[in-house]
Amino acid sequence: MTKLLLQDGTTFAGESFGSASQNTMGEGEVVFNTGMVGYPESLTDPSYRGQILVFTYPLIGNYGVPSEELNEWGFSKYLESEEIHVRGVVVGQASEHYSHHKAVSSLHHWLEKHGIPGMTGVDTRALTKKLREHGVMLGKMTEEDSTSDFFDPNISNLVAEVSCKEVHIYEPEGEVQQTILAYDCGMKRNIIRSFLKRGVRVIRVPWDFDLSSYDGKYDGIFISNGPGDPKMCSETIKNISLALDKNIPTFGICLGTQLLALAIGGDTYKLKYGHRGANQPCILVEKSLPQQKCIITSQNHGFAVDAASLPKDWSIWFTNANDNTVEGIRHASGKFFAVQFHPEATPGPEDANYLFDEFLRVLHVPLHV
Repeated sequence: MTKLLLQDGTTFAGESFGSASQNTMGEGEVVFNTGMVGYPESLTDPSYRGQILVFTYPLIGNYGVPSEELNEWGFSKYLESEEIHVRGVVVGQASEHYSHHKAVSSLHHWLEKHGIPGMTGVDTRALTKKLREHGVMLGKMTEEDSTSDFFDPNISNLVAEVSCKEVHIYEPEGEVQQTILAYDCGMKRNIIRSFLKRGVRVIRVPWDFDLSSYDGKYDGIFISNGPGDPKMCSETIKNISLALDKNIPTFGICLGTQLLALAIGGDTYKLKYGHRGANQPCILVEKSLPQQKCIITSQNHGFAVDAASLPKDWSIWFTNANDNTVEGIRHASGKFFAVQFHPEATPGPEDANYLFDEFLRVLHVPLHV
């Protein structure tokens, strides 16, 4: 028997699975995900860095985990990165048996291999209600009762931990249509896949890459998703500002939205419990439409853009239908925009997948800088 101890002293009991080793894992910010499927992708999503992930769906692990093999470009073929980024996993019931034609491992053995502790048999409904009422809080998976010395991932530059360390260039199969410079702030691999299958050459660069020193040719800038407080990424923000000053088409996803907002003089704030799941409804804010259009989106973020802080030539593009928070911003020129949700999904619905094509339409006239 083990327990999840929250910073306010609340405890939730359960059984241990995954890694049983005593290490620095099992401590972090406790958050919940409402998705019914997609646990392998979620656990390898760099945006979950430093967090203990609670799955609200009661049965997790029943279809196992796919291979960790790499594709022809050298990154994960099936997962969202090459490692598990969460510091712990909490579920109602971890399935001991799995069945799927691509599965090569159980969830238990996969977590064990990567040194990630898990808890099963937890009342995740009660735990989720606690987090919704109080907000996300620090916690640790332990057998002790001490409420001191909680690990706080929010004081670290998590983006620097998950970003690539050097420049990588990925060539699409067939003729290259466009080239983008992609700031890797913890980029999900399906974003790279989404560009490559559209014939886009991806130049993946570290979060603090100096744009002013690069003399290569590219048509636009992309800013990826990633973990933590966007205000920790001052170097990325500075380079986004430079791209905007040079009138380079720019597209951001998730953290990329927050960083873009900060680069234009806007502000961001921490949400009470964030948006994490594959069922978030978003409203397209478009006055020319005869009626409102809603899309269902995949999301994973704990911060949001302050709508009132946007400059006058910027507008809200999407809003969240549940709480009316900003889900997308766009410049009046149409050349710079970003969305808080994930058009590449994985896991989740593909309603917003067309936004990659929207960005490519902006790039149809090559801008060689």
